[in-house]
Amino acid sequence: LALWTFNDGERTNEPISREHAGNGFLLRAGYTVLWTGWCGDIVEDGEHRLLAGLSVAQGRDGKPITGPNYVEISVDSLTFSQPFFGSPWGTSAAYPSVSLDNETATLTMRKKRTEPATEIPRDQWGFARWEDGRTAPDPTSLYLKDGMKPGWLYELVYTAKDPRVSGLGLAGLRDAVSFFRHAEADNPVAGRLERAVIFGISQSGRLIHHFLYEGFNVDAEEQIVFDGALIHVAGAGKGLFNSRFGMATVYGTAHRGNLSPSDFFPFAPMPQTDPVTGETGDTMARLRVKHAVPKILFVQTATEYWNRAASLLHTDVEGKIDLDVDPNVRLYFIAGTQHLGGGPTDPGICRLPRNPVKHRGPVLRALLTAMDRWITDGTEPPASRYPRIDDGTLVTLETFRKQFPAIPGVELPSMLNQPLRLDLGPRWQEEGIADFVPPVIGKPCNTLVPAVDEDGNELAGIRLPEIAVPTATCLGWNQRADLPSVLSDLDGGYLEFPKTKEAREASGDPRRAVSERYPSRSDFVLKRMNAIEELRRERFLLDFDAVAMIRPATEAP
Repeated sequence: LALWTFNDGERTNEPISREHAGNGFLLRAGYTVLWTGWCGDIVEDGEHRLLAGLSVAQGRDGKPITGPNYVEISVDSLTFSQPFFGSPWGTSAAYPSVSLDNETATLTMRKKRTEPATEIPRDQWGFARWEDGRTAPDPTSLYLKDGMKPGWLYELVYTAKDPRVSGLGLAGLRDAVSFFRHAEADNPVAGRLERAVIFGISQSGRLIHHFLYEGFNVDAEEQIVFDGALIHVAGAGKGLFNSRFGMATVYGTAHRGNLSPSDFFPFAPMPQTDPVTGETGDTMARLRVKHAVPKILFVQTATEYWNRAASLLHTDVEGKIDLDVDPNVRLYFIAGTQHLGGGPTDPGICRLPRNPVKHRGPVLRALLTAMDRWITDGTEPPASRYPRIDDGTLVTLETFRKQFPAIPGVELPSMLNQPLRLDLGPRWQEEGIADFVPPVIGKPCNTLVPAVDEDGNELAGIRLPEIAVPTATCLGWNQRADLPSVLSDLDGGYLEFPKTKEAREASGDPRRAVSERYPSRSDFVLKRMNAIEELRRERFLLDFDAVAMIRPATEAP
């Protein structure tokens, strides 16, 4: 991910070519880049993936450990069988059923979380794969005789076996970096590393937050492991990185994954209180005791506020007040962007065209450079730039719906991710063992979303040229085409402005036409160039990225 993000290199698991090195940014800046396996979910598939090889836990008597497990399965097209867990790298190493009959197992289905579930008779499903017109027994795959409906939630509760010691991944990450940073013998970079920064996107970003939450930023010799952490598009999440039958791939969104506790209190890297449970917490509490809190940059897109509960990173859990941000933390919101950056506008499974705005490389290069200076010579990075309650740029769903323009044919969201307070039993907090499977559901936390202007574009945050000088409404949310009112997990949307006044009037679109905003091409180009220069001056763009951005940003609308 580092070469793909900072170097604009070709994405690969085996970086050996000039194309993989991309623009050379990290290497020219003097970075040593280390990748290390930590995730036990990954299986060998010939794609040069980094494996962790985590041990399987056994009972004190040496016998296999078994226990109740919960799996939610949801597909995007009609499917007759599905592995328990999919992931960006294919099939994950799910925990197998203790047997193929597993008579106590249950399967239910529902269209969405707020609707009642229907139990599916045991003779209609099984532990198997559907291959070549017939079933093949498989203790890690669900087969459904009538097929799984796209977008529906299928919830399986079964007895699983052979849990991996997933927390070893956190320890391995700590020890690998500590070795290269501090060891003298057999260390190819001994004495050459001055500082260490950990970087992660999405799942690996959640891993970093959880790593810090568990207190792993101090090694066995009480030495600091990372001076800085750059966490991109992780929302307010952590994960199932140190629990029995935990899967690192699991995360919650507005629609899916709500009963798997990847997002749990405390959410914020500063003191936070839950008035419902009476708990007070701070994700950096363990490290504060050891004086080992690194400098942290959290970077979010709009999608994280809709689907990854990002507001809980900087508000109370009732969504009433802003928290005081720790001086070692910066929060940055890139307005009008989607989870992994821009791509094709084709809708895919979504109702609206998808968001094409590219943000990842240029902004993150600038922020990594700012982090480098912060941990090296103490130069403060740009001030936090994120939506807040006190200035009206962070609002409830109801307020957002009132603010958003009435664009013909656009249905507004009626849902967002509000993490549920879950009770997994008395052993969960200290031992990571769930006794209540599925968990007992409590009151949801209150999350908020960025406020928008008269065009539907977000007001707060780092506003790229496409948002500051717009030709479209750029969204961090999109809805599934096959399920009314259900948000797609990580997709944003894109709604072009009418080109002319006549087109606007004919369509009934309330947004001003492009020709009404920019009387000439030179006017448009000048405004876009000014927006780029402002980002460069504020240190959200490096000089070379600002220059490179001019041509694509100033193409005729």
